[in-house]
Formats: sequence, structure tokens, C-alpha cells
Amino acid sequence: MKQEYYKSTLPNGVRVLSEYIPNVCSVSVGIWVTVGSRHEGPRDPGISHFIEHMIFKGTEQRTALDIAKAFDQMGGFSNAFTSKETTCFYAKVLDSQLDRALELLSDILLHSRFDEIEVERERQVILQEIGMLEDSPDELIHELFSRFYWSGNGLGRSVLGTPESVRGISPQDLRDYVNKNYVGHNILVAAAGNIRHESFVARVGELFREISPEGSSPSHSTPEPHLGSQFFHRDLEQLHILIGCSGPSSPDPRRYHALLLNVILGGSMSSRLFQEIREKRGLAYSVYSFLSSFQDTGMLGIYAGTSPSKASSVVELIQREVHRLADRPLGPAELRAARDHIKGSLFLSAENTETRMTHLARSEITLGRSVTYDEVIRSIDAVTPDDIQQMARSCLENGYAMVCLGPIGDRDREECERIISRT
Repeated sequence: MKQEYYKSTLPNGVRVLSEYIPNVCSVSVGIWVTVGSRHEGPRDPGISHFIEHMIFKGTEQRTALDIAKAFDQMGGFSNAFTSKETTCFYAKVLDSQLDRALELLSDILLHSRFDEIEVERERQVILQEIGMLEDSPDELIHELFSRFYWSGNGLGRSVLGTPESVRGISPQDLRDYVNKNYVGHNILVAAAGNIRHESFVARVGELFREISPEGSSPSHSTPEPHLGSQFFHRDLEQLHILIGCSGPSSPDPRRYHALLLNVILGGSMSSRLFQEIREKRGLAYSVYSFLSSFQDTGMLGIYAGTSPSKASSVVELIQREVHRLADRPLGPAELRAARDHIKGSLFLSAENTETRMTHLARSEITLGRSVTYDEVIRSIDAVTPDDIQQMARSCLENGYAMVCLGPIGDRDREECERIISRT
């Protein structure tokens, strides 16, 4: 796949990235800030997410309704998200509307008022969002696991914050955090679609020239995984189980080994866990594995929702399948199927300019350079059965952590703890 990547850096340190995609009539553009929830202090958890909400709630020139109408009139859409390591504000529009969308995004980033009335209103919205998470056990289990596994570290804190921290964040706290962290070297502007880099850089330079080059760089400490098990009793129909072990960081070259391992283990409908636990035995409706990778660490996770009486059987099967991957090399057919699955997903997603923009930005943030799809394919094809076996062994070296949410009896609990403590 031929790709045209470009990168420029403005005098204030803002990085500008673009990818020209012929034969499309849209452009996806995103403003990425390399500050997320793991960089927050212990007294302000959730402030990055609070800022994400408030950015759309009014500027010096526009009300919240003006902003919403402006995006609607362009016929595209806008959104934002906060993660552990980044905050992103983005839009997808027709190429003819790029200048208008970029001006609007720059306005909400640089000139948001953080009006006191709007802050109080949005505070209630975020508290409702936290409440919704509490009512969704299949999502809550991930928060509980992160808190346990990354205990004492910023990675363990919720992106949403806590009810107590959200209630304590003031409009001035939001302004101060933006002024301190939303500075040149922490910001990149990325776009993909029918776009010309030279004119894009010139326009970004005009709109973002007031961003200060001075400010804080995101800092964090590398966590030590917390192993063992933790149980949270809830009166639910199912027991939600999440098991994790060490995995590669985002820049680690072995990330491709882990990507294939994940697909084979539980990342697809033909995966070993899905076939063994759901299809053959009917022990769970939902069972899957996933990778969580960060700049300096990572984790391979496995989730299952099952009947409390079947918990120990599910935990036993999960451990057995991970050990099988560590003990026995893959056959060529299974490896080829996993490669094909990843390639198919990659090329299908590449038809979306939003995905291409995100890939462009994440490559820069993680590796400091563009990564072509051809490079990804070559890296996937280079992975051997021995690489996957070694990755499985590496994941198991430091042992497991397990968090369960729901009803479970003492005997079943003890049996799960006994199984998970085996290496």
C-alpha cells in the first residue's frame, strides 16, 4: 500500500502530521495532547477527562450550542476521548470543510472559557457517567483490575476520576491544568484524507501560534505489577473474571509477537479460549483476551463472565490454554490464520480516514516516526512460532493477577485462588 506521510514541527514545538489519501473526499483531523490520566496528581484524578468534556462547552466567541451547530452544519462529526496517556479532540468532515473544522477545533482548545455554570452542569454529567460504570459490571471489572494490578501508580487510577475528586475540581483548576500541560511539545495535530501538507501546516501555524512552547512535560513512574487475587462481592447473576499477566510496552519490538498471541489465545471467534470455553463447553457467553500497552509497560488480559459455580473450571481452562501456548509451538495453519485475521482487519480499517489519522498520531507518539502499513505487514509475517512461544513464556514469568466481581462461595473462591497461584 503506497502511503504519503509528512511531518513538520512549528517554532513553538507543535508537531504537524498528515497523510494524503487519494480518491477520498473526506479528511479526519485530530488534536492530540500527550497527557492522560496516568500523568495526573493524586489530588486531581479525572481532570483530563473533565477538560475533555468542557472543551465543547463554550469559548470566548461561541456558546456550546454554537459549537454543536457548527459541527452539524459541516455534515461531519466531532468527538473526543481521554486515555491513560493521551487526550484527543477530533473531527471528520468533507475536504472542503477542513479549514472550518480546524478553526473550530483550535478555538475550543485555545479559548475555552470553563464557565462556572457550565462546569457545575458538566460535573453532574460526569458523576452520572461514573454511576453508569458502576452499573455495568463487564466494564467495571476492568477498572477494578487496573486499580489492583497497577496499585499505587497512575495507571491504576480511573480515567473518569472518583466522585470525590470530580466534586473537588474547580474552573480555575481546569484552566491551570490546561495552561501548564497544553503546550507546544505536548501537542500534535494530525490529519488524513484529501489534504496537502504545505497548506495544512501553514494553516495550523496560523491558528496555533499562540500556544506556548514552555510548560510541563508529562512525567510518570513505571509501575510494578501487583499479583495475587481480589474478590468484590455483588448480587449479580454472573461472576465476572479478569486475569492478567505481564505484556510488552507500546514501543517494544515484540508487540507484534504479542498481537498474534492475543489473536490466537482469545482475540477472535476461532481463538482457543472462545472455542474451548464457549463453543465446546458452554461455560461463558463472553470470553476474550486483550492487550493493554503503554510507553513503559504492558499487560495481557483475559476476561470471562460465567456462572459462579463454574468459575474454577473457567479459570483452570484459561490457565491451561496460556500454558499450552508457552509449552508447545504453533502449527503453521494456526499461525497463518492469525496473520490473515490481523491483515484483514488492518486493511479494512485502513479504508477509514479516522483510523488512518489515529494510526499516524499513535505512531508518532509511541515511536517518534511514521509506521507504514507495509511495515506492519512485514513485521507480522516475520513472527515465527518460536517468537509466540517465547512471548507466552515471557507473559507467564511474573505470574498472574486475578480480580472477580460478583457472587462466589468460599470453596469456589479458594479453588480459583489455588489455580491462579500455580505457575
